Amino acid sequence: FPLVSGHLDPGSHRKVLMKTGLILLILGHLNFITGALVHGTVLRFVVTARDATSLHYGVTNSASVVAALLTISCGVSALLLSRYLGPAAFKWALLCLSACSSLCCLCCLLGLLVAMGLTLGNQGRVLLAPCSITSAALAPVSRECPFDPTRVYSSTLSLWAISLLLEAMEIFFSIRCLLLTLELLRL
Repeated sequence: FPLVSGHLDPGSHRKVLMKTGLILLILGHLNFITGALVHGTVLRFVVTARDATSLHYGVTNSASVVAALLTISCGVSALLLSRYLGPAAFKWALLCLSACSSLCCLCCLLGLLVAMGLTLGNQGRVLLAPCSITSAALAPVSRECPFDPTRVYSSTLSLWAISLLLEAMEIFFSIRCLLLTLELLRL
């Protein structure tokens, strides 16, 4: 960051805020799509209130979608602030949104790690619970199983890994946005 007497100059603030806002906007949308894919292809069939693991899957995935929406809001606020540096209300709004976004993304990251660990630990049995078949590898999509069980384990883990990476990037850029806002507020 180019410094002018110990602080970022306003032109540099605008540029960095705009880039950070655009990155947050893109990351939030990608994570939203990833969460929707996981929910739409697998979790809508799996999540039941009677099973703690499947309930954890549903809560973590829902929280990931909420975190994505928060990240999108943070990105939009950063873009607005890059355009209008003057109003203190924009700065405080971005400070709150970036703090909430980074904390929510951190919680989702930890939840996704636990979900992946549980899935690896039970070898995908919870994901295949709606299927009344003995071998997932032998059965194609049928009336007994509402989705294709042959790739549900690897697909879900792959999508969660992508979401995990996106959450980590969202945390990084939300914290960057938070630090920029603290600099603008001179806190």
